[in-house]
Amino acid sequence: MATYISHSPAETAALGEQWGRAAESGLVIGLCGDLGAGKTQLVKGLARGLGVTSRVQSPTFALVNIHSGGRLTLFHLDLYRLDSREQILAAGLEEYLKPEGVAVIEWAERWFGPPQKSESAVITNQSQITPQVSRITQRHGPPFRRVQIDVLSETERRLTYEDTSP
Repeated sequence: MATYISHSPAETAALGEQWGRAAESGLVIGLCGDLGAGKTQLVKGLARGLGVTSRVQSPTFALVNIHSGGRLTLFHLDLYRLDSREQILAAGLEEYLKPEGVAVIEWAERWFGPPQKSESAVITNQSQITPQVSRITQRHGPPFRRVQIDVLSETERRLTYEDTSP
């Protein structure tokens, strides 16, 4: 598990952009964090890294926005309006757990539960970030990056992330 401290929305987007440049098809990223924590800002950067040129905004009322035209298709899900795992499954969203592209799920804790606490290394310089997503075999599910974003101050965010299976 790694922790990155962002000092601005631009730094949060830059982290997402780096992840987008390194992303491979099938990657699922689950974002957890309060309203205004920076989840959509991270997705905007990820889209830029994938080469997506369409406007990225939170799909709160549509549940899913699909952005094509980049190196990989971006499936942007927002579970804010869904209260339970049962509602998520009833909405037919499980197909996005094996995307032909990259799927990002805002409010992922509503589907997968809260992130587990464990020790992490703090990354203070973006050049220290390892862009590779760990390889997880098909029997363990798709590559999955779980991200917890915590508000530290008006401009600072702590992004704790780990590659695992959902």
